[in-house]
Amino acid sequence: MIDTHTHLYMPEFAFEGQNDSSYEGQCDAVDRARRAGVEMMILPNVDRSTVGPLLDLHRLRPDCTAPAMGLHPTEVKENWREELDYVMSVLDSDAAHWCAVGEVGIDLYWDKTFEAEQMQAFDIQAARARELGLPLIIHCREGLPQTLEVLEGHRGVDAVFHSFGGSAEDAEAVMRAGDGRFYFGINGIVTFKNSSLRTVLPVVGADRLLIETDSPYLAPVPHRGRRNESAYIPHILATVAHSLGISVEAAEAATSQNARNLFRLS
Repeated sequence: MIDTHTHLYMPEFAFEGQNDSSYEGQCDAVDRARRAGVEMMILPNVDRSTVGPLLDLHRLRPDCTAPAMGLHPTEVKENWREELDYVMSVLDSDAAHWCAVGEVGIDLYWDKTFEAEQMQAFDIQAARARELGLPLIIHCREGLPQTLEVLEGHRGVDAVFHSFGGSAEDAEAVMRAGDGRFYFGINGIVTFKNSSLRTVLPVVGADRLLIETDSPYLAPVPHRGRRNESAYIPHILATVAHSLGISVEAAEAATSQNARNLFRLS
């Protein structure tokens, strides 16, 4: 199993009283995931403040983590150009080090103030991803038209729509826009009692699905309401398999191969 989107480097996973530089709790969360059968975890960046912790955790667990670098859309504010320049300088410092540019995109759920700036930042990062031959990890919340508008200028780039929770119509629009190159990241939302996402998965098909946790957020049933972690991936995988009418083994094989293909994992 491959968790294609997890923030295990965040302080939510630190042990009480641990030395900030030890990352004992974060490493323990990685190790729990490994024991649960997760072979690889993709670590997307958020902003300037998360670059150090992300890289430190990857350094401590290099065999089972893969880092991605980008500026999250909710962090695009008044000083967005300065923040983006910093993140892009980290990306460019060792382009071969990264498995993707992310997480990037459009988020208009909380605040529409910086919609234009979000689109500019996303456009710049999508262009850099294409130049470097890296896929995009896209965060899209209440901003699908804007996201697809930006992507129209970057035909040929590979991407995953992380934490996808849209309708069948939304999924079809994404598939058309990507000419079959875009994937859909499915997390704990699919396990929620009233989620309609389970009926959307057959529209997408196993060959375009990835599984993720988005830890520490969106814990799946039966852990809903608690801190999420990559060790909970089996619950998500089981629901995806049931929704597609295939075995858990078949769902695991398909989603893991999709992740290897998109992120160029060995």
